[in-house]
Amino acid sequence: MAGTPGVAGYIGANRQFAIFSSLRPITERIYLDHAATSPLRPQALAAMEEGFRLWANPSSPHAEGRKARSALEDARMRIKRSLGWESEVIFTSGASEALAIAITRSKTRRTFISAVEHDAVLRAARDAALLSVENGTTALPDDLSQALIAIQQINPETGAVLLCDNESYRSISEGGGLLLADCSQSAGKLDLPECDMAVVSAHKLGGPVGIGALLVRDFALLEPVGGHERGYRAGTENLPGALGFAAAVEAASEERTKEFAEVQGEFARKMAPWRLLTGENHVDHILALTHPTTRAQALLIRFDALGFAVSAGSACSSGTLKKSRVLEGFGVEDDVAARTIRISLGWSTTQADVDSFADAWLGSMQ
Repeated sequence: MAGTPGVAGYIGANRQFAIFSSLRPITERIYLDHAATSPLRPQALAAMEEGFRLWANPSSPHAEGRKARSALEDARMRIKRSLGWESEVIFTSGASEALAIAITRSKTRRTFISAVEHDAVLRAARDAALLSVENGTTALPDDLSQALIAIQQINPETGAVLLCDNESYRSISEGGGLLLADCSQSAGKLDLPECDMAVVSAHKLGGPVGIGALLVRDFALLEPVGGHERGYRAGTENLPGALGFAAAVEAASEERTKEFAEVQGEFARKMAPWRLLTGENHVDHILALTHPTTRAQALLIRFDALGFAVSAGSACSSGTLKKSRVLEGFGVEDDVAARTIRISLGWSTTQADVDSFADAWLGSMQ
């Protein structure tokens, strides 16, 4: 990746320039914002190129359409196999649409969502009741009959695991409700939780932007609308996107190796003194780090100038100066939230990347 235009030249011309006085700026940028979006994997790009070459409407009855349909269904089966999902898959334009379909068309009477859900959930479930979250555990309502409960598997701002076992699903199912799991940050990284519906986003794991999926235990859980995807989503299917999605999921599943986990685990241990923990269980590819003295917005500017792409909160809200709604939902104090940034690792992250950032973080305190 190229360095930041303008900044690198200025640094080269003035050796005294340093945002963190003890650091030399890196010559190539390091991307540590995979929770917002992950770079497109080469396998996904190659698969998309093949999809464009054989492109036709998968719903057309002619030979070209049948060939496209065959490729689309093959991608669907590959995604199911890689994720270990044995039921139905509805392709969508992304996680936001998948969430909207599940929330607005499920055959339930009431909707409950955890207080730390993504903004896309709040937009789709404007009248939903909020469930408090304490130490990573979502408090379920007493009456679960005909209720849809939406809980994310991994929180995108802190890496807290909210669905770490199947206890929530058993409680909800036995109470007559449905569990919707937002797996945007976990698919391809963790096993899917037991649930009635799950949401997956391709671009969070190195697939293309503009495609995702709603995994459904039974189509009968949803009201159909006609059109494509067996009548549960209108619009011509995105064949190149589906092929790129399948390739990315397969690659993500294959890279769940000991070596990759060790890179993340070692980085998490190194940054442990500054890590903000919001539950009993956390993943190591998303870390919320609280600086002792400097506010998040200043940190973002400084790290960006040094060549690091990091963020504060989710990409949908990180441009605002207001306190993170999610951190507030976790009960994080205002002053701590104001000094907290997010580091998220992904398929392209190397040991050298995280070592460089760790050095920069330590240098920011000098």
